[in-house]
Amino acid sequence: MEKFLQVAPHSLALVLSQVGTEDNEDPPSTPCTAVHSVKLQHRTGYEVFANFKAVNMQHFWNKALTHALSEIFFLGWIDECVLLIQGKEVHLQVLRNGWTRRTLKPPQGFNIKCIGGFVVSGSMH
Repeated sequence: MEKFLQVAPHSLALVLSQVGTEDNEDPPSTPCTAVHSVKLQHRTGYEVFANFKAVNMQHFWNKALTHALSEIFFLGWIDECVLLIQGKEVHLQVLRNGWTRRTLKPPQGFNIKCIGGFVVSGSMH
């Protein structure tokens, strides 16, 4: 039986792709299209995270979302396409709900491909 090991408790992974680099271009050799785009201006993960928060803080009518955004933290930036966010489970659930309802907006210049918990599969010995 396969088990899952949670790498970072109370975390969420946003898998991003740069706008304009998917579907109609040749697929890159890695899953992160943003890494291979010639048009990509290099941004740090924290800059992408700050932009993600700023874009979504404009939902002033959605108090749960704006409160959740004010309580989450930047955890990491993997392979220039996965943004790791950390916060209380209740705040992460608000983000998941926003994604499901299509009210959660991506950072400028990106699309959100998927959203989920950050786990790594492994076996217990």
